[in-house]
Amino acid sequence: MNKERLFIVDGSALAYRCHFAMMKNRLTTSKGMPTGATYAFLNSLLKIIYEEKPDYIGIVFDAPEKTFRHELFEEYKATREAMPDELVAQLPKMFELVEALEIPVIIKPGYEADDVIGTIAKKAASQGITVYMVTGDKDLMQFIDENILMYKPGVGQKETEIIDVEGVKKKWNVLPEKIPDLLALAGDTIDNIPGVKGIGPVKASSLINEFGNIEELYKNIEKIDNEKLKNLLISGRDDAFKSKQLTKIKIDIPLEIDVKDLKHKQINEGKFIKLLEELEFYSILKSFKKPSEEIREKKDYKAVMNLEDLKELTERMKTAELISVDLETTSLKPLEAEIVGIAISIEPNKGYYIPIRYKGKKENLFNGNDLLVVIKELKSVLEDERIKKCGHNLKYDMLVLKRAGIELKRIDIDTMIAAWILQPDAHSYKIDNLSQQYLHYTMQPIEELIGRGKKNQITMDKVELDKLVFYSVEDADISLQLAPIFKKQMKENNTWDVYERIELPMIYVLVEMEKNGVYVDIDFLNEMSNEISKKIDSLAFRIYDIAGIEFNINSPKQLSEILFNRLGLPKVRGNSTDVKVLEKLKSQHPLPELILDYRGLVKLKTTYLDALKQYVNNETGRIHSSFNQTGTSTGRLSSSDPNFQNIPIKTDLGKEIRKAFRPQYDGWKMLSADYSQIELRIMAHLSEDKELMSSFEKGVDIHTRTAALVFGIGEKNVLPEMRRVAKIVNFGIMYGAGPFRMSEELNIPQDEAKKLIDQYFKTYPGINKYIVKTLEEAEKNLYVKTLSGRIRYVHDIKSDNYHIREAAKRVAINTPIQGTAADIIKIAMINISNRFKKEGLRAKMILQIHDELLFEVPDNELEKVKEIVKFEMENAIELKVPIKVDIGVGNSWYEAH
Repeated sequence: MNKERLFIVDGSALAYRCHFAMMKNRLTTSKGMPTGATYAFLNSLLKIIYEEKPDYIGIVFDAPEKTFRHELFEEYKATREAMPDELVAQLPKMFELVEALEIPVIIKPGYEADDVIGTIAKKAASQGITVYMVTGDKDLMQFIDENILMYKPGVGQKETEIIDVEGVKKKWNVLPEKIPDLLALAGDTIDNIPGVKGIGPVKASSLINEFGNIEELYKNIEKIDNEKLKNLLISGRDDAFKSKQLTKIKIDIPLEIDVKDLKHKQINEGKFIKLLEELEFYSILKSFKKPSEEIREKKDYKAVMNLEDLKELTERMKTAELISVDLETTSLKPLEAEIVGIAISIEPNKGYYIPIRYKGKKENLFNGNDLLVVIKELKSVLEDERIKKCGHNLKYDMLVLKRAGIELKRIDIDTMIAAWILQPDAHSYKIDNLSQQYLHYTMQPIEELIGRGKKNQITMDKVELDKLVFYSVEDADISLQLAPIFKKQMKENNTWDVYERIELPMIYVLVEMEKNGVYVDIDFLNEMSNEISKKIDSLAFRIYDIAGIEFNINSPKQLSEILFNRLGLPKVRGNSTDVKVLEKLKSQHPLPELILDYRGLVKLKTTYLDALKQYVNNETGRIHSSFNQTGTSTGRLSSSDPNFQNIPIKTDLGKEIRKAFRPQYDGWKMLSADYSQIELRIMAHLSEDKELMSSFEKGVDIHTRTAALVFGIGEKNVLPEMRRVAKIVNFGIMYGAGPFRMSEELNIPQDEAKKLIDQYFKTYPGINKYIVKTLEEAEKNLYVKTLSGRIRYVHDIKSDNYHIREAAKRVAINTPIQGTAADIIKIAMINISNRFKKEGLRAKMILQIHDELLFEVPDNELEKVKEIVKFEMENAIELKVPIKVDIGVGNSWYEAH
């Protein structure tokens, strides 16, 4: 018979641990409430509940009052910093979650959580229950034996660890019951326990193993031969005994709760689900809350199984106010995907699924080729400009339908784009999360249809029809229900104009760009890859020669050994060998710079030269990257599969890659159109700084002009290094960089960086005024806006945490600039696309990278396209300074740029 198990959680320690583990991966709700520590805290508890299935469970928190240890030693825990405000703010929700999980909370005034845990652990063990103390606190290790173990929860990337007697001995070189004696000598800086000055854990464990405990040690003090050690012990005697009193945990404190009261109970589902929704923990909610059969039965979802019903559906669609469309396909790549079925919803909780392919299908349903018949029937309705359409991530569906012969027209609401406009910093815009957030409805997980993991997953065409019907129509139905909610909210917060004027038409432009794709000369990439391979090999030999030994250059551990142990270079940040560390070390030894060169070449080869050819579409011979509208918080586009935004441009070799991007056919050219210093021009407009505006109106080199003004010299006397510094400062100020960041960028002391910034603001006082005004408005409104009205929230600008608050300030300063630049190029793209269509041009817009647009143009259209592109880009929005666009033409992107 298995023994019963009790898990007793040190709640205070777990909360702290979760807070610091999530510092680099901050989570907040859409309203800006911090939730990172709460999320990790809850996951730790759920892991215990679901994986360990405890018979008993309780959670202990420290009482706010001082304990008996403070009476013994006034300075006890005096060096501990106050609990971080961000963690304090999350504690109430942690307590509410614990209550919803039906876990008893134990707090005993006058005692610490350790004393409560120790008392309960000993009592439970005496009753034959195996106890797991959920903590990493070394003080509590004194109780570890065959019946009491330590369960150190894995938070963040760390694995859960079970510590037994051997684990304590391995870590501290003493038996568990000797931990108070060990700490009596070694002390504990965390709790400000003094110990004996000059004695560390290694020497302390040696003494305890020799003498047994501190009482015996001091009885036999004369047996210690080392005079220095003996004197340390004698002078520290009082501190040693006081420290042992402080670290000895009580196991007999009076508790009103009994072990049997900790019997594990069922979770209070109603309360728990409500909290998960409030905290926006949708991933936990999804795995916890299943859609009930009762709710599913209320949904009226039907399969369209014959031509007569299909025709009847199309007639109903013609009179609908709004049609929601969702496709099921065989692939996530729209230019390779085959249609499995089409879901239509025209009223809430109702919908239709038109199947094309499914598991077990034996014959055509619609009197002919099912796909062709369905496309023919739906075409006139889906292309009807008078009927509004909605859906989720419609760009994908539009691309698939376009290949099948349907141009989806009159989109009213794309719920993914709308959700992003409303919550630009949200972590996810998946429809099931939005359903939970706005409708409090849990959708059917796709895993129920196709399984989990790439190896085990099947494609949609291998799923049974009845499963396909519910899942597919549910997507269309939920999108239909979300559409009016989002439309209303966008009109209420004045973002409807940004959506309607920029983001909605942008969907059509991106559909065209993705369909166009980019031609890449694979033979050129292969040749370049071979050349780079030779350079990598040559670099490796030089690295081995300088290091004096062969090693795995790609192994941070082995590289660390070479740099810090073998070559004796100073450690910048522990054993780290990242880019910043190598940059700092390269002035002290030739090896770090060679490693940086090596890494650069390896990345160039693997990430671009070798990887790009894998994305070539077999049918078109072109690469069709996916442009993501919702990929950034500022409004900038991002791209994936592949990410063209990251193609290197700073090195000569990086630029060489652009030679592979060329027209697919003879008689065509590449045309590049690049905004000149658009963000600085936007800064001039927003700040109305006279000096900055004058520089742009005169058309002078802004970085040279800035250097001349800041350094107090003539423009002709500006050296290249001065211009480089001015350029870094110009852009750094826009990104909210302070003295610390500027000193890092320029590799100068902070006081010099501060003087440089001060001089910059004297030179351009309007910029300083803009920054001050922007921050004041951001603190008042908790959001900032672009010139077009795009909103970004900055809830953290009032955070008590300095680093979080400063990060929010940088966002507040930069977003109106970067976001406006994003809006400008999007407006230009929309207008260029419309002009191309209106004038019947064959030219193709194929890429947008940062502030540059790339086109493939027939020779006989070059002059016309140049004229259109330049005009539309320079007149997309009116600024108080001229907008300038540089146009280049060539046989490759390299030549054009």
